[in-house]
Amino acid sequence: MTKDEIKSVLPHREPMLLVDDIVKNDDGTVTGFYTVRGDEFFLQGHFPGMPVVPGVILCEMAAQSSCMLMADCVKGKVTLYAGMNNVKFKNPVKPGDTAEFTCAHVRSMGPVHFIRAEGRVNGKLCMSGDFSFALLDKK
Repeated sequence: MTKDEIKSVLPHREPMLLVDDIVKNDDGTVTGFYTVRGDEFFLQGHFPGMPVVPGVILCEMAAQSSCMLMADCVKGKVTLYAGMNNVKFKNPVKPGDTAEFTCAHVRSMGPVHFIRAEGRVNGKLCMSGDFSFALLDKK
């Protein structure tokens, strides 16, 4: 998907748009990509001399990638985190890295959707977790 296509689904804009590209996979999953440039706001002071993408930002990258699984449902809605479970961080993500977030829809219960996500850099697992999102009317 192009940036414009992503922006037609996600309400996020720079500097909080944290996905560069998304691919819909044949198995029903999606993979979102983000290349860490090194000048992002979240690296300022995290950590001086050794910048590392904060775990909460990795979760947000995974969440934004996950929204593409719900693209048909999110129009006219606000997508909010409802929960994060079993989130683990295995390896740091640094400037110059391209993180790939593969996300799978697990199930839905009414307006709540459950997603499993894994983030990798060069095939190496960096983060994983189970996320739930509530889709609420914008009103």
